[in-house]
Amino acid sequence: MSVPVAATGTVGGALRIATARLAACSDSPRLDAELLLEAVLERPRSALYAHPEAILAPALAARFGALLTRRAAGEPIAYLLGRIGFWTLTLTVTPAVLVPRPETELLIEQALARLPDGRARVADLGTGSGAIALALASERPGWQILGTDLSAAALALARHNADALELGRVAWLRTRWCAGLASDGFDLIVSNPPYIAADDPHLAALTHEPATALVAGAGGLADLAAIAQQAGRCLRPGGWLLLEHGHTQGAALARLLRDAGWCEISLHRDLGDRGRVSAARRPGTTT
Repeated sequence: MSVPVAATGTVGGALRIATARLAACSDSPRLDAELLLEAVLERPRSALYAHPEAILAPALAARFGALLTRRAAGEPIAYLLGRIGFWTLTLTVTPAVLVPRPETELLIEQALARLPDGRARVADLGTGSGAIALALASERPGWQILGTDLSAAALALARHNADALELGRVAWLRTRWCAGLASDGFDLIVSNPPYIAADDPHLAALTHEPATALVAGAGGLADLAAIAQQAGRCLRPGGWLLLEHGHTQGAALARLLRDAGWCEISLHRDLGDRGRVSAARRPGTTT
């Protein structure tokens, strides 16, 4: 039976117990414990180091303990804190959207590398919290960016993040993939769609996140295939499509893209050397 954090009486003692409790569910138990206690105390983490002997009031210890219980049950720390860092931004997140992952920043890098810092029209399909659209908007003020999602709750959160970050020039549209998008209207389309198969054992660790943002049919390829089929009509000749996908799906997605008429197909690897983002170009020359 775990020792309650209130039993220690001090900040340092509470962190030691919390770190031990989270070791089985987190790759960074000490960091998680510090972030949660920082939120409860409304003090910077530096204060936890500077004053480990500080008394932890019973009410605060109870709040900390409740958060630890939720984290130990697998709830993402981003949901517990209500925020996460992505790219150079701090985003509000809720269980209505997928928690943005560091590997998705590869999609941002590839998008920025393909278009100059000038005028361009860009669509982010399945925007969720708005992470991709807003990261691009923060780097390319001249781009016209549209974020789409089928979830009204996700779009409301994306708008909230845009307002908080003063990136209100991003537009939002409730739709599924390319439905309702103008033909030949975009220079670049990016997406991190659902790509996990329904029987993937990794889903057991993702039960707190929306399944609609994670799971796709056809062994995880259904939404990637739909975008590959639809996106070409929405891009100007020579325009780019960038898709995040599972690290074992690169070859299958390349076949789907070739069958749909795309050219210049390439696979890009994350920091773990896993194929994570595929790029493809609509044939023709942009005028």
